[in-house]
Amino acid sequence: MLTTVSMYSATNLSAREEKSGAAFSTGADLVSNYIWRGTKLAVGPALQPSVSFTAGNLEIGAWGSVSFTSMEGAESDLYMSYSFPFGLSLGVTDYYFPGTMYFDLSDTTGSHALEINAGFSSGGFSLSANYIPNEAGSAGSAGGDMYFEAGYDFSSFSLFIGAGDGWHTSDGDFGLCNVGISTGKEIKITDNFSVPVTGTLIFNPEQEQFYVVIGFSL
Repeated sequence: MLTTVSMYSATNLSAREEKSGAAFSTGADLVSNYIWRGTKLAVGPALQPSVSFTAGNLEIGAWGSVSFTSMEGAESDLYMSYSFPFGLSLGVTDYYFPGTMYFDLSDTTGSHALEINAGFSSGGFSLSANYIPNEAGSAGSAGGDMYFEAGYDFSSFSLFIGAGDGWHTSDGDFGLCNVGISTGKEIKITDNFSVPVTGTLIFNPEQEQFYVVIGFSL
């Protein structure tokens, strides 16, 4: 699932990988709260590691989240996406929450919510549409879950607004659930090393909840 801050650090590449344009990368984010699409999913700070492989416009990867205080909200996702030169991206995400049976694909107790993703960006404007076709009881998806988000990046901050239904809202009905503003800076540690920091204000009108989140990219 998406976080408020994301950055990847590249691993060492072989000469063959560099020549072909293929690359492995890994990284991690540390966030004060795990807020996803306007909903709080874990208690306390969370560490969110990632591993990915890119080849041209194709990216395949894994992303996870674990709280420092409990296993609540622990997550291990797989994803694949393809980006076109004109700003369109298409992909699929498999949401899985550790503690549930990995090979359970049933509706009532299934552990995987499969989401189809589409996005478009041009200049500072971005738009995304996401759809989960399957019901998965242990993952929490109702089947037919939708989420749409629009954003705009200015020179020093970003605005976003999102709405959805299914597992995105408390009653399952479609509603505005994710409105916010985000900004960031880099904290210089040494002459050759800096840590990107992002601060985000998030308001969920549907749940009437407000969050302030800070994230560090490692």
